[in-house]
Amino acid sequence: MIRLCTLLTTAFIFAAGCSKDGRHTQLTVRMKDAPGDFQKVNVEVLRVEVHHAGSGWIALSTNQGIYDLLTLQYDVTTVLVNEGTLPAGEINQMRLILGSNNTVMVDSVYYPLKTPGAQQSGLKINVNTTFDADETYELLIDFDAQKSVIKQGNGDYSLKPVITVAGIVEL
Repeated sequence: MIRLCTLLTTAFIFAAGCSKDGRHTQLTVRMKDAPGDFQKVNVEVLRVEVHHAGSGWIALSTNQGIYDLLTLQYDVTTVLVNEGTLPAGEINQMRLILGSNNTVMVDSVYYPLKTPGAQQSGLKINVNTTFDADETYELLIDFDAQKSVIKQGNGDYSLKPVITVAGIVEL
């Protein structure tokens, strides 16, 4: 989760650097999770992107890696995007591009976690926030593993992400 947050933060910072008037904002992105009934829920984060109202999709410098969502509970977070520079202005959405190394552990057995669409179009999160120029922000997302991992009738597991913005703080 910390790595995901770092990725998101970098994405926001990069977007701020692209503003037409040259004014920028700084953003850090952190990730957390609520408790769940699984032993592990591993997601591979490859890239964090943000959609800037004036510049379109902007890729952020992401801390790529496999994150066990269940280690990100009780005020523990991970940084997905470190402070990055973005153009000041409105960020509509953020998306996480996942890799193929996603698994869930149940009863000490790992199962592949199918993530339809997440490897191509990404997991989209509505942000809808305006970031002021010359300010530093931290964005915290909550990736709810318990609600996101679905056991299929055939015994397979799939990821139908439930991700929300838990908070945006001006530092």
